[in-house]
Amino acid sequence: MVPIVFVHGIRLSGAAWTEQLELLGEAAKAVDLPGHGARRGERFTLAETADVIAEAIDEPALVVGHSLGGYAAIAAAARYPERVAGLVVADSTLLPGRALETPFRVAHRLLMRLPDQGERLSRWQFRSVLPSKLAEAVIGGGIATEVIPDVAEAFADFDVLAELSAYPGPTWIVNGSHDHFRRHERRFLDACADGRLVNVPKAGHYLPMVRGKEFAQLVLDAARSLSISAVSSERSESC
Repeated sequence: MVPIVFVHGIRLSGAAWTEQLELLGEAAKAVDLPGHGARRGERFTLAETADVIAEAIDEPALVVGHSLGGYAAIAAAARYPERVAGLVVADSTLLPGRALETPFRVAHRLLMRLPDQGERLSRWQFRSVLPSKLAEAVIGGGIATEVIPDVAEAFADFDVLAELSAYPGPTWIVNGSHDHFRRHERRFLDACADGRLVNVPKAGHYLPMVRGKEFAQLVLDAARSLSISAVSSERSESC
């Protein structure tokens, strides 16, 4: 099976994928993006983010990104297509612009006004939404509220559809049916050179973490599909 590299959402870290790593085993790894997790304090830019993802790939891999991680995975695939065997873009199909940027900037201003910069509120949020074991892992990995302005700036001129269309490989677009980030999913699908759309009923924005086993199966199916395609290609070349 092809290797799998997981890319987390905004403010989180590779710890967000703890359950996926347990379910999928040695074939899977997770990265910390600039400004997050072990890389807190680093400047978040899309170029640096793409480099971090590419550096985590030892051989062509299925890159799986959620929320911010989905956009980051697209950026990496556009810049390093030879390292990305396939993409899974989860809950990341809202076009960058005010609809994406404004809520994050407002949330950042409000959280940073609190004495603890929103740490307690953020912990409460994740504990109320995520399974308890995963929530504690996410909190332990750090909640990087301070990175939001850098992320917003990075997205100001990010043409995600152009970047997605530049990637020639297979892409799975996975959205929860109740996710507000679904809004432009058809435009994302149309931009894919080889795309498929999966909507998961009654799931929201935190689909990969709230319904971990179900999401892991989707990822596993994609990885197996890539492995089968690779074997078939090798056989054709040897004939």
